[in-house]
Amino acid sequence: MSVLIETKNSGSKTIGNVHPLIQYPSYKSLDEFIDVQHLRSLNSYITNKIKRRLEHGSDSYFLNEHRLDESSPYRPGVREIWLTKTRSDIPYNYLDLDRTEFWEPAAEAAEFTLVMEFVRKLPFKATGRILIIYDEGGRAVPAHRDHESVDVCNEFIWLRTNLNKPFYLLNDQTGRKLYVNSYSAWFDTVNQFHGCDGFDGLTFSIRVDGVFNDDFRRSIPKPSFNAASTPSFWSCLDGGCNETR
Repeated sequence: MSVLIETKNSGSKTIGNVHPLIQYPSYKSLDEFIDVQHLRSLNSYITNKIKRRLEHGSDSYFLNEHRLDESSPYRPGVREIWLTKTRSDIPYNYLDLDRTEFWEPAAEAAEFTLVMEFVRKLPFKATGRILIIYDEGGRAVPAHRDHESVDVCNEFIWLRTNLNKPFYLLNDQTGRKLYVNSYSAWFDTVNQFHGCDGFDGLTFSIRVDGVFNDDFRRSIPKPSFNAASTPSFWSCLDGGCNETR
């Protein structure tokens, strides 16, 4: 199976050859590997802290570089709270998300101590980037991919404390959206696009990047090529794909 991905803002096309088992859109729920009850208990805590930050409006904007549609906003208006940051002597490079030695706690980590405590219980050997993405104005995040390197599989866990955020994976050839219905997920960010619809009210999610611990890694089946497709390979191997060919 080949998945044609067109990056319209650059005018280039990339064909990512993936294992024939893989179908898009797809994602792997990780709820069975985390403490969902603990995660859900953080809902009011995070909500209240974000609402206080909204009074100042000083958080950075999410930037949408690899958009499916070049006419969609590069800066759609949703905000980010970085709980870790790259060291001052390290130039920022998106592909360094798993270079855990490059990352250190940001000042905001002390504000979200309960989040950081929860992160330490996740199945990571070490963590790199940790951030909260939020919106309260009904803004959509247009479909995008995170980078273009099919040989790079970012090890991360996407998290949310409630099910309000309408987050989806997209098959750009068929137009089919698959909405995440779990509290956590790992997904292919290169061979498929992802985005979020607008929602009337506050929504937020947390993304933790790093290096999975050895026990967790042993549970992950891996394709023999196109490392970026690993989450979808795992999902489809478990029968979690909901897209027909």
